[in-house]
This record gives sequence, structure tokens and C-alpha cells, in this order.
Amino acid sequence: MRIATYNVEWFAGLFDDRDRLRDDDGWSGRWNVTRAQQIAALGHVFRAMDADAIMVIEAPDAGRKHSAVVALENFAARFDLRARAAVMGFVNDTQQEIALLFDPDVMMASHDPQGQETSAKGARGAPRFDGILRIDLDIDATEDKVVFSKPPLELAVQTRSGFAFRMIGAHLKSKAPHGARDDAHAMQIAIANRRKQLAQAVWLRGRIDTHVSLQTPLMVLGDLNDGPGLDAFEDLFGRSSVEIILGSEGDHPLYDPHAARALGQRLGAMPTTSRFWISQEKRFLQALLDYIMVCPTLRNKSPAWRIWHPLDDPACWGDAGLREALVTASDHFPVTLDIDV
Repeated sequence: MRIATYNVEWFAGLFDDRDRLRDDDGWSGRWNVTRAQQIAALGHVFRAMDADAIMVIEAPDAGRKHSAVVALENFAARFDLRARAAVMGFVNDTQQEIALLFDPDVMMASHDPQGQETSAKGARGAPRFDGILRIDLDIDATEDKVVFSKPPLELAVQTRSGFAFRMIGAHLKSKAPHGARDDAHAMQIAIANRRKQLAQAVWLRGRIDTHVSLQTPLMVLGDLNDGPGLDAFEDLFGRSSVEIILGSEGDHPLYDPHAARALGQRLGAMPTTSRFWISQEKRFLQALLDYIMVCPTLRNKSPAWRIWHPLDDPACWGDAGLREALVTASDHFPVTLDIDV
């Protein structure tokens, strides 16, 4: 079985008010890429992956006016994908949902949130992801209230063979210091936002501990927007979100080989899953942001990871059409896991 995670930049902008693809020459959200070009590129990438399930990060908008499920299923129908059924969880207000596209002939997946519901007062520990977490962020003996701008998607999954496991799709993000009065104020806001992101990682880790301690097979997929050497706050906080979510050997650890490689070295080439243009420096920045982390039970089922990086993966580089599609489709590249379940 092949499972993927893929952050699709400005996916919501490719659909009209009725959740149909806007396959035209208007500009997409990507620089110098039309909607038709991005749609064609995405179709090429999804068909090349041929995954049984894809955790779509930054999925189309959902709410009163839009349905991410309908939009994704329309996209799947347009390109005749096997992964043609969609499921999502709690709606957010960022126009960047988290949803799963899957092949209903191979598996069934349903939204199955865990943890207690909270009131406006919040709760400690690991409440339901659409609730409020009470946690002391800055060790001042006063609890802060933390929410997810994009609540993780918790899924109960069962394969056709009867194997049951859990998926959690996540998109953690530290907000930019908007509204800063000066550089010092910007730094203050940025540090506070990073504390909130780390608190979200602690919250997610609490849910992971519950599942793995019960020996429930679990994988965590998505864009964590954090990792070793990624920014100036690493020394300040000691651990990244990635390290918190992975856990330690005595703490129900998860495993991702790309994260393990990056954490194990500070110099030399590292795997990357994204490529961003830095206009001020006139160059591209590459970073490892996207992961598929598995528990020990799943690690024993012959997993094989792959980053579909058009410049680093020989098969992607050797296929000119796929190489161009990967660059055109998004600023992130898919990560896949082939596993015997």
C-alpha cells in the first residue's frame, strides 16, 4: 500500500464557487503559473504517485460556501484517480484544510476525533483538537490558552484485508509577526508565536502517547513547518516541533528516516521536501518540512519512504514531464510511504 502526504500551494484557488475546477488561463496563486497549468501539473503528479491514500495539506476551502470533500472528489474524477473518495475533519478559517483522498476499494477512512471537548475555559493534557489547551508557555506560573488554527485530522482507517490503524494529518505553523512596531517588537511576537507552535506539538504528542501506549498502530503525516537548523529559535527553545512529535526512545517514539537523518547531522546534505524563492536574496531555499512518522508497529511492516523531489530523486529527474509537473504544481513535493498493511 502507498500512502502520501502532499502540501498543495493555493489549491483552493483552483476551484469556483461550486467547487468545480477553474481550468482556464487565469493566474493561479503560484507566481507566473496559470490555473490550467497548475491543474494539469497536479493531475500529472497525483497520477504518477498512484497512491492508495494522500493526506492533502492546504486542501481546498470548506465551510458554508464550499466543500473540500466535493472539490477533491471533483479533482479526482477529472484525472480518473483511484484515490477518489475524500474525508476531512474540523473546518478552519484559513482556506487551507486538511483532508484525505483515498481509494475506497482498498481502505475505508472516517473522521474519528479523540479527547475531551472543551469549554471556553479549555483543558489540560490532550483535549479534542478543535478545543482549547491550557498550558504555561513561558514558565510564569500562569496558564495560557492555545488553539489550533488548523486542527489536526484524526482518522480511523481499515484496509480491505482488515488491518486497522490510525492516521493523524497535521499542519503546524508559526504565524509571522504581523503588526510589529519595530524589529524588537517583531522578535517578541515571533518568539511568542513559536511558543504557541511548540505547545501545539506538545498537544499532538499527548495524543500520540495515548495511541502508542495502547499499541494502536499510528502514523502522523503532514507539514510541520519546523525541523533541525530551520531558524534562529532552535537554540532558544532547545527542541523543535519535529523532535517533540517524534518523541524519545523511552517515550513511545515515532520514526521518519528523513527526520532521523537531519537530526543526526548538522553539516552536509540533508533531505528536503520544499523549495521557496527568496526574493531579497534571489535564490531558492530548500527545507525539510513534510513527514510521514510511524510507530514501532508500523515500522516493522517493511516501510519504504520516498521524497518526490524533482532535483534529488533520480526517477523524478529522469522523467522530464514529471520533473516539470512537480515544479509547477506546488512549492512542496510529495512524500510517500510504501508499507505492507
